[in-house]
Amino acid sequence: MSFIIDEEINSQPGCWRQAEELASSVVDLMPADGERVAFVGCGTSWYMGQVMAALRERAGRGETDAFTASEFPQERHYDRVIALSRSGLTTEVLDLLYEIQGKAPTLSFVGDTAAPIAELSDACVDLAFADEAAFVQSRFATSTVALWRTWLGHDMDRVIADAEEVLDLRIPEELVGCEQVTYLGSRWTIGLAREAALKFRGASLGWAESYPAMEYRHGAIAIAEENRAVWMLGDAPKGLAEEVRATGATFIDYDWDPMAELILTQRLAIARGMRLGLNVDNPRHMNRSIVLENE
Repeated sequence: MSFIIDEEINSQPGCWRQAEELASSVVDLMPADGERVAFVGCGTSWYMGQVMAALRERAGRGETDAFTASEFPQERHYDRVIALSRSGLTTEVLDLLYEIQGKAPTLSFVGDTAAPIAELSDACVDLAFADEAAFVQSRFATSTVALWRTWLGHDMDRVIADAEEVLDLRIPEELVGCEQVTYLGSRWTIGLAREAALKFRGASLGWAESYPAMEYRHGAIAIAEENRAVWMLGDAPKGLAEEVRATGATFIDYDWDPMAELILTQRLAIARGMRLGLNVDNPRHMNRSIVLENE
């Protein structure tokens, strides 16, 4: 049986090239150096906001935060608020944009500029080429980050080459059979780790957790054992691999760009879900976008 999500995951290198080309035409919409910026989103979009915020600060472009839309601290001042939403319909994001109108310039990255988010934002970046039919996000999220990384001056040719290698890799059977996976990150890859764990839970109904890598030793390592895995996205702290392997768990630490490696975590989640006979295009209890009734 074929699934739409497979096609969408496999299309990511091509989508990243389109994002790379788009970046030069939206430069005027991007925040100026030194602006205090906040990203907002929900679920996957929130995690990608964390990635993009950390990358901007790492580049020395200015203080940057990321919040889930329902918990945005409106008492704080920001020079610009950037919303991420694949559908442009997410209730919490729309409510926030309505509430902060006139308080700070707003920019949205969206998969459908005909959605209500466009009317509530001062400007939009149209990522319709990366929109998706599957409920589980893959290419929209990573294409948004690819555009952002291009704007920050990253070498996307290398990242895309890594992604193509990842798509050619056969997923080890021992990973597909793991009962539990913990994903670790550091700085900008913490958001990637959180997203990888979300995908594993959503697509395969499996037990997955995520932590900053240095935090993992502080209690979370207690669940490591045989038939479980710890997956490091980015450079692992010294000695961590040996500590994890001593528990009997599998430690995974590839050399690819972490965003390219995220594709492999997506593929693992889908492979496990398919093995269990699940509908990975439409996982249980999930909707493509969260639209809530107004009180």
